[in-house]
Amino acid sequence: MQKDQFDRIISFLLGASWAIVVFGALITFKLFSSLGFALAFFITVLFVVCALFMMLAIDAFAINRKRLIEDKKQTQLLEQLLEKKHSSIDKYD
Repeated sequence: MQKDQFDRIISFLLGASWAIVVFGALITFKLFSSLGFALAFFITVLFVVCALFMMLAIDAFAINRKRLIEDKKQTQLLEQLLEKKHSSIDKYD
């Protein structure tokens, strides 16, 4: 299956987000470790939760786009069925 440009961008952003989560957590922990382990750990966990929430938002865009494409296909099929129904009713009138 060939991906369109939007799917490629979303895949890239999701991959980059995982890298940002991993390296950002390490950098955040090292940056705040001078203030104490507990505070550094708390801030790192807060960073990871925020980053994962952003990843979920990106994934939601992709899912909603796929749902929109599927809804358009279903609408087109239903319109074709409705046309056939109307044409068959017109034949008998």
